[in-house]
Amino acid sequence: MNIVVDAKNVKKVYGTKGNVFTALDHIDVKVYEGEFVGVMGPSGAGKSTLLNILATIDQPTSGDIYIDGTNIVNMNEEQLAAFRRDKLGFIFQDYNLLDTLTVKENIILPLALAKVSVNELEERVNKVAKTFGIHQILTKYPYQISGGQKQRTAAARAIITKPSLLLADEPTGALDSKSATDLLESLKDLSEADRATILLVTHDAFAASYCDRVIFIKDGKLFTELVKGKRTRKEFFQKVLDVLSALGGGLSDTI
Repeated sequence: MNIVVDAKNVKKVYGTKGNVFTALDHIDVKVYEGEFVGVMGPSGAGKSTLLNILATIDQPTSGDIYIDGTNIVNMNEEQLAAFRRDKLGFIFQDYNLLDTLTVKENIILPLALAKVSVNELEERVNKVAKTFGIHQILTKYPYQISGGQKQRTAAARAIITKPSLLLADEPTGALDSKSATDLLESLKDLSEADRATILLVTHDAFAASYCDRVIFIKDGKLFTELVKGKRTRKEFFQKVLDVLSALGGGLSDTI
């Protein structure tokens, strides 16, 4: 199985001598092609720091990070921008849609600069819209659709470039229970049917229960990990809750 993410001995330190905070302490993480992996931990555990480093938004203090076989640590800004565009997809909690564009225009925006043919554009839009159940709202504008539909539009935009890695930061945080379930089902389908590789940072055990594997971080260190294996989603949800209660730190167990 191809390794999409291989983070080795990653350390992130903020501050200067006398006032130093270690956000990540020698973290090793591997994510394989087609895997749907969750990252959980109490507030301040280092989840967002890890996501930002993998997203090339932040730099580690030390360590190596290979994404699709390329070490992103030694890249300059120009190389990172190109890498982000070609290899990564992002889903944020606050959608980041452009109000002046239709749902369809928002989705195809990342391809606008990539000189993709019109036929392929149409094909890709129709496919991702179908995956996320939003084909009937392609001509609408963001202000005309629900929060759940906005998040699925954002997810469709993130995946239309066929990124090597899809990074999702609390994507269900602002959604009601049904919208969250719809989004998570779509992401799960994407992972299984299209071999999409997804890394999901979440506080929510319900969201984590859709993952193949969940990595738990505490105080910047790897605490443990859970593999779903042959468990049902309900059984896995219970296992995640068990680890969270051992971890402590104000994590939610429901949407």
